[in-house]
Amino acid sequence: MQPAALDAAILEKLISAAVAAPSMHNTQPWRYRLNPDTVALEVRAAPERGLRYTDPMGRGLSVSAGAAVFNLRVAVAHFGWEPVVRLLPHRSQPDLLATVGLGASPGDGAGTHDDPRPGPYDGPYDAPHVAPGSYDGPHPGSYDGPRPGPYDGLHDGPRPGPQRGLYDGLYDAIWRRHSSRAPFSGRRLPARVLCELTEAARANGATLRLAAPGETSRLLRLTAEAERRTCGDPRRRAESRDWVRDAGPYGIPPAALGPRDATGRLPMRDYLGQGPDGRRDGHPPAAVFESRPAIAVLSTAQDRRTDWLRAGQALEHVLLLATSYGVRASLLHQALEWSDLRWSLSDAHRTPGHVQMLIRLGYGPMGPATPRGEAAGALDGGGSAT
Repeated sequence: MQPAALDAAILEKLISAAVAAPSMHNTQPWRYRLNPDTVALEVRAAPERGLRYTDPMGRGLSVSAGAAVFNLRVAVAHFGWEPVVRLLPHRSQPDLLATVGLGASPGDGAGTHDDPRPGPYDGPYDAPHVAPGSYDGPHPGSYDGPRPGPYDGLHDGPRPGPQRGLYDGLYDAIWRRHSSRAPFSGRRLPARVLCELTEAARANGATLRLAAPGETSRLLRLTAEAERRTCGDPRRRAESRDWVRDAGPYGIPPAALGPRDATGRLPMRDYLGQGPDGRRDGHPPAAVFESRPAIAVLSTAQDRRTDWLRAGQALEHVLLLATSYGVRASLLHQALEWSDLRWSLSDAHRTPGHVQMLIRLGYGPMGPATPRGEAAGALDGGGSAT
């Protein structure tokens, strides 16, 4: 089957898939451009929607953009092309984080051109099993860091072969993935699912491991300390409250915030904090969370901007694959927002690496949808599909 022609309707679907990615406080700090010369989609930072106090170095912004890049890869493959990704392709353009090219489709009949999705949040699908690729070591050249494996689309040069297996079932999951900040049940994740999530991260140049009970307690203590610091920092607290919004395409609606843990064991993010009068208006009632939370640690070998972008792709691959198995997820990012606490996240583990995200996994209610900007608003001028 030949790839679909890149017309305005498909371009809109590609951008819609990209903006469906998760981002800190749902700021959606990205913009896109179709390069008319290379027919590649450019992913650029939108620093005006960055978090000045919570994310001063832009690491969280880069992770969010990496997640959007992975969604683009999935959508590009869904419409029959091979996604070809370059990270930070031009040093003279620091806001240009990545390009996603539309490579020639392998003549194996794989892929699909039809789009059964009537809308971005239109209901359940059954997603098939996904077989991720493998990580094959350092990549020389412009990537200056770990290179993901043969099915990841993150390299320059000739294509090594079809990538269809990596993306099977993930396009539908893009529209069903939502963070769930509600309590999970005590049901454990099957070993097979955990193995596949681990391989999904590895295929993107990252490492994912499930923390042991003792380490989980330590990670949660660090997260609780980060929460305490943030609640006592007027600038960070005001920044967080500013992104809780009743209307508009950005930010988190109050209904999506989720409850606090009544036992205090699981430090979920307190977006609102105490008001000027000391009251906690607008918070959902506290609830009892799972007693043995499953916390997965996502790490990269190094800690450069390319690694942050890879971590975002690995994160979104893990989240989409988890969604396809009915596994819910929420992100515990608080300790990563304080440099000393982020360093401490890795202290007790022998494997070298830099923690990029803590992911809480489990079974429970699907999280409510959060708003997204329109594709047309996220797409800059400079190129148009025919």
